[in-house]
Amino acid sequence: MIIARDIHKSFGSLRVLKGISLEVQKGEIISIVGASGAGKSTLLHILGTLDKSDSGEVEVGGVPLQKMNEKRRSEFRNQQIGFVFQFHHLLPEFTALENICIPAFIAKRTKREVKKQARELLTFMKLEERADHKPSELSGGEQQRVAVARALINNPGVILADEPSGNLDSASAVDLHNLFFDLRDHFDQTYVIVTHNQELANMADRKLTIRDGVIVY
Repeated sequence: MIIARDIHKSFGSLRVLKGISLEVQKGEIISIVGASGAGKSTLLHILGTLDKSDSGEVEVGGVPLQKMNEKRRSEFRNQQIGFVFQFHHLLPEFTALENICIPAFIAKRTKREVKKQARELLTFMKLEERADHKPSELSGGEQQRVAVARALINNPGVILADEPSGNLDSASAVDLHNLFFDLRDHFDQTYVIVTHNQELANMADRKLTIRDGVIVY
């Protein structure tokens, strides 16, 4: 589902990624760990088309990303990749249901179809009674589950998560960790999770460690 070959990335004179290669199979959950500044988030952003590598190649679902123009990259990202970040980035003026629907409306899907799917996702997340609540009326764990549902609304093949439980209390973090595996089993999506949480990292099918811009084994 994901292939990265010899990825290099620098910011000015700082070499962050120094030749990373990896393959992730469909339906696999991998975790990426390493010290702050090791390059974990940079790699995730490149896999998710949020940033470009200086050299190397990335394929997602058999589609090469290097030669896409910005418009095509944006469309591909919207339709094929879901993102979950440490901070949920929900829009405060919209309800939980409306926040989930936004990526699908950007993809120009029909309102009726999208709202039906959003309610199904809320039910899966055990949040159906929170559909009309705004983010300020939700707990931290509930907000993050809404953010996960938003990442799923366009049925992407890949979910990329950057410190998804880093802002949660321990009980909510455990719930979120278990949710990822329930979602994988239900929707058969591929997950790449950057985390400092060793419990979550060790739950993954594989754990990769980045040190000084390379994967160490």
